[in-house]
Amino acid sequence: MSHLDSPGGHGRPASSTVTTAPRAPSGRTTSALARCVSVEPAKFAAAHWGRTPLLSRADELSNPDGFLDLLSPADADELLSRRGLRTPFLRVAQDGALVPAARYTGGGGAGAEIADQVLDERVLDLYAGGATLVLQGLHRTWPALVDFARDLGLDVGQPMQINAYLTPAGSQGFATHYDTHDVFVLQVDGRKHWRIHPPVLPDPLERQPWGGRADEVSATATGAAALDVMLAPGDALYLPRGWLHSAQAQERSSLHLTVGVRALTRYTLVEELLALAAEDQRLRATLPFGIDVSDPDAVEPELTETVEVLRDWLLHVDPTTLAARLRQRAWPAARPAPLHPLAQAAALDTLGPDSRVIPRPGLRWQLAPAGQRVALRVFDRTITLPEECAPALHALLSGEVTRVGDLPGLADDTDRVTLVRRLLREAVAVPA
Repeated sequence: MSHLDSPGGHGRPASSTVTTAPRAPSGRTTSALARCVSVEPAKFAAAHWGRTPLLSRADELSNPDGFLDLLSPADADELLSRRGLRTPFLRVAQDGALVPAARYTGGGGAGAEIADQVLDERVLDLYAGGATLVLQGLHRTWPALVDFARDLGLDVGQPMQINAYLTPAGSQGFATHYDTHDVFVLQVDGRKHWRIHPPVLPDPLERQPWGGRADEVSATATGAAALDVMLAPGDALYLPRGWLHSAQAQERSSLHLTVGVRALTRYTLVEELLALAAEDQRLRATLPFGIDVSDPDAVEPELTETVEVLRDWLLHVDPTTLAARLRQRAWPAARPAPLHPLAQAAALDTLGPDSRVIPRPGLRWQLAPAGQRVALRVFDRTITLPEECAPALHALLSGEVTRVGDLPGLADDTDRVTLVRRLLREAVAVPA
């Protein structure tokens, strides 16, 4: 069955099955979400998700050792000194403003002729002078946080990003502001005083940052806080997007993680619906010749007719088509677990019926008919295979079968090995 090794195409199936591959065993029995909130998931979803803040103290969480296993101060020093960080993986803030990157970056020395590597001696000078260091994108660069972001993303059903904030004693990196995404704040080391105020703009979109409402934010921040708390090591705080906040380190330096939830919104649906609306010729019609678009009386009849046409079009939108567009936006935002290219390539050479493989942890996949073939959709592409592969694909990707020789629906071990070799090469499966 050598045609399994040929490049995949793109099909348009009539129906599909969607699932997510099991995560890799982490050795931890506590879910990632249980490390961040002190209430049951159902209660968190009903009472807090997207609505109100939630403070969870260390003794209420399933974190006997706090969050030091995710990123310790020593780990942060390792990143700042030995990992060759470049912008924008580090930001520096002081007195409520960002410090220009040129003040803490420069050439990397012999063999690294680039001009924007983080220079540890300059970072030291700024940090000792009261600046806050922001390590960005840790869900892509620090192994423990790569795994934690993936696991929490699976618990919540949304992609995650993780930054770390290192603040010297008594300092405050940023003025009162709001974020345009929900966050989990995890206090790792030291203590930090947080003041939380209600939104000036509930549920802001990414295109509605706080800077456009700076006066309202400043005025609200002078009033009584909705939540005035001290976070100590092991404590966690959930903040929905839009809630105003500021934080100040106390008697010694502070390290906390901010886990950002990059959730889709109803406005995302609106954006995708508008993109699909371009397929309706009535909505592509040119406005009347000579119309004065600055005259409300001239615009009114066109607006009325457009709204009626749009309403009629919306009644006939195919949810399958809309879901396919949403998948293309959501899935690439949450990468599956990293794999080891060298070990993966070596596994191809020794693959046999007794080999054991598992789906790549965290991989979202969709299996659907595509004519005489079957389409396997993953986060960044579609792979097509002969339709007789469908039972084996489902068994492997759902975790029901790990031994290559046990895959159902194929004629012999030669076909099974050929299929699994293709899945290893496509980074869909990994050695068990």
